[in-house]
Amino acid sequence: MPNITVELLAGRSLEQRRAFARAVTDNAVEILGAREQDVRMVFSEITADVVANGGVLASEDASRAGVLAAFDKH
Repeated sequence: MPNITVELLAGRSLEQRRAFARAVTDNAVEILGAREQDVRMVFSEITADVVANGGVLASEDASRAGVLAAFDKH
């Protein structure tokens, strides 16, 4: 039984999480031989002010501004 934890910046839509869950489940069935109903996935949403990349908070990283702005629209 695969137990998969996915951490995402908050703001992904329900449709995006649904599509991701389907794709990962399909691959777990194909690659791991798991039964579809046994693939468990938990999404943990984190905010951009609690994660850092390269020592810079995502919320303060100018190179991620476009990515973060896209999340604000959801």
